[in-house]
Amino acid sequence: MPKDGGIGARSKRREDVRFLTGRGKYTDDIQLPGQTYACFARSQVANGRIAGIDTTAAEKMPGVLAVFTGEDFKDVGGNPAGWLINSRDGTPMKEPKRPVLAHGKVRHVGDAYAAVVAETYEQARDAVDAIEAEIEELPAVIDMASALANSDNLVHDEIGTNQCFDWGWIEDNREATDAAIKSAPHVTTLHLVNNRLVPNAMEPRSSTGSYDPGTGEYELRTTSQNPHLTRLLISAFVLGIPENKLTVIAPDVGGGFGSKIYHYGEEALVLAAAKRLGRPVRWTATRTEAFLTDAHGRDHVTKIELATEKDGKFIAIRTETMANVGAYLSNFSTATPTFLHGTLMAGVYSVPNVYVNVKAVFTNTAPVDAYRGAGRPEATYSIERVVDKCARELGIDPIELRRKNFIKPDMYPYTTPVALQYDSGNYDALVDKMEERGDLAGFEARAAESKSRGKLRGLGISTYIEACGIAPSNLVGQLGSRVGLYDAATVRVNATGNLSVMVGAHSHGQGHETVFPQIVADMLGIDESMIEIVHGDTSKIPFGMGTYGSRSLAVCGSAVVKATEKVITKAKLIAAHMLEAPGEEVEFEDGIFSIKGTNKTVPWGDVALKAYIPHDFPLENLEPGLEETAFYDPANFTYPSGAYACEVEVDPDTGEVDVLSFVAADDFGNVMNPMIVEGQVQGGLAQGIGQAMLENTTYDENGQLLSASYMDYTMPRADDFPMFTVDHSSVTPCTHNPLGVKGCGEAGAIGSPAAVVNAVIDAIQRGGKSDLTHIDMPLTPARVWAAMNA
Repeated sequence: MPKDGGIGARSKRREDVRFLTGRGKYTDDIQLPGQTYACFARSQVANGRIAGIDTTAAEKMPGVLAVFTGEDFKDVGGNPAGWLINSRDGTPMKEPKRPVLAHGKVRHVGDAYAAVVAETYEQARDAVDAIEAEIEELPAVIDMASALANSDNLVHDEIGTNQCFDWGWIEDNREATDAAIKSAPHVTTLHLVNNRLVPNAMEPRSSTGSYDPGTGEYELRTTSQNPHLTRLLISAFVLGIPENKLTVIAPDVGGGFGSKIYHYGEEALVLAAAKRLGRPVRWTATRTEAFLTDAHGRDHVTKIELATEKDGKFIAIRTETMANVGAYLSNFSTATPTFLHGTLMAGVYSVPNVYVNVKAVFTNTAPVDAYRGAGRPEATYSIERVVDKCARELGIDPIELRRKNFIKPDMYPYTTPVALQYDSGNYDALVDKMEERGDLAGFEARAAESKSRGKLRGLGISTYIEACGIAPSNLVGQLGSRVGLYDAATVRVNATGNLSVMVGAHSHGQGHETVFPQIVADMLGIDESMIEIVHGDTSKIPFGMGTYGSRSLAVCGSAVVKATEKVITKAKLIAAHMLEAPGEEVEFEDGIFSIKGTNKTVPWGDVALKAYIPHDFPLENLEPGLEETAFYDPANFTYPSGAYACEVEVDPDTGEVDVLSFVAADDFGNVMNPMIVEGQVQGGLAQGIGQAMLENTTYDENGQLLSASYMDYTMPRADDFPMFTVDHSSVTPCTHNPLGVKGCGEAGAIGSPAAVVNAVIDAIQRGGKSDLTHIDMPLTPARVWAAMNA
């Protein structure tokens, strides 16, 4: 292969040509003949009983074609949770119905109870204003502790409680962990909040439904990270449309960060409306609707205890968490605070006893689900904050304490007390690289210089591990998943030698259209430009499970490898026929088939053409064509890890925090495209630092969202960040997938919040406030100043 192509090359993202020149095709860009427009009537109260909805005036408004209420959907299914979680006592979780439109009761501000379809969006919006809804406002359930304590005020009356489940992991560890903490020489305790976030993808959600009465076929164009899952949920659980009669297309999607994995009621509404009207129906969210109705992220309240020997050796970790799931269960909402969070509570440390308790709580707020990192940032933040606090209590350097307790390279495969088996890693090497790239040896001199200017400089460290490539199916099935977590790829070789590769993963910023061709080109010895990636259309691609959890390369990429291997195997048989030799004597390298020990060869293009002109094929053992499909179900999770260092300056007079430098040393296994990896890490760092410093979703006691626009919800900007130092040179390949990859898309958001908070606490303590051990995120100037001057 040329040096500028194939695995490991810094190939430029081919998809960026259309994005940067305005030629992307997003759902809202696609205009269908006869298209109509939907607008939703949404609740202005957080908790209310629907006494009546009068749509008479709305139906008479100009351009109005149809008006829908929850009554129209009362007999169809609800949008389900994807994971079934049992409580510690063995009872199943509570799973109230999530309707297409609210029926009987509204449960959060923004909950849709009616919809209008009209000739234009403006007409639909005006008609929504004419709908008269009589809603009896009820007291809102907002605070999780109060929600659990008060059984008289319920989000869902029919389940008799505001608790979804009370989960323990692993229950067999509970007694030993309690005893270890009770007898430990030292116990560090920390109470913390992992603040609620709004995903804020650049493109708001949008859906267009259409229906062909001649064939009975439906088509949904939607902003989805997971089109096959959306099709499955609509078919099997919500509308009952035969799956073979529903095509879901996710065209270009402008970011997701988890919020577009899930099925939303608006998708079902536009399909039902399209059938009734016989015309396409489009809905696109306003930014206000996105704030109110997109699945939010995080929102944990945690108590964590770390027990150690006097010398700092870890003995036990115990956590108690209240996890907000909002008003309804979103598709991954029950997995995020449990199996994507609790199973990571050992971190990168050799700790013999770990017990995790999570209580999931219904509140009158927007549903909460996976957001970049999905449970892993919450676990890492708790662990790395309590480790830092413990180091200060014991008088041990924070890096030294971490090194003392790291799992060492000779301990792999390593089974944690919370039932994961790490296959590879070298955390000391990551810290070495972090110290080198961050010049930590020069920190004290930099701190002295900051002090001379009246500023407090602090250094924060964070290490992390995450479980990615969520799998395998047989394991997640035992843990309650309602779906398998494999992925799939079809490699189709055309007669002229170029290829179409259909993949189950969806690309919305990850660079699949660049990286997957690099892999196939490397395997076949051809140019990357000969390979096209097809994704996002369920009528064209094999059934895959979409893009989330840093799984695209580890799972779908492995399926691409397996399918390409099948293609090579068959191509060798065709080449053997052409070269008049036994198949086992054919070798393939750099796009050339040859016979061992001879100079007889045939190029890739000739073999591809021969596959479709099989005039002399032996029919008994060689079929025409050259196309193969592979499904890949991983043997284990993959385990990326990293060590991060953050330096900040704090102004003691104002509480303002400046992030001066940030070093991210990550182990992603083998790297397919370094440039794309660096971009992914930088994006994650921006979101993680944004959470630590700026972003916060706030509801008042009545359930009104106070941070419902960019006037009140602070998004990070370029000048909030330093130039990041990103390093991925410490490599321990994954041992169980064919590429040796681990995943990189979420790492920056996982390791960075704790590093920032640790740095700010370090700066403040260096300034003389040694008793200040914690400030909850976001670390706004007001919070920091108040904490310093309490």
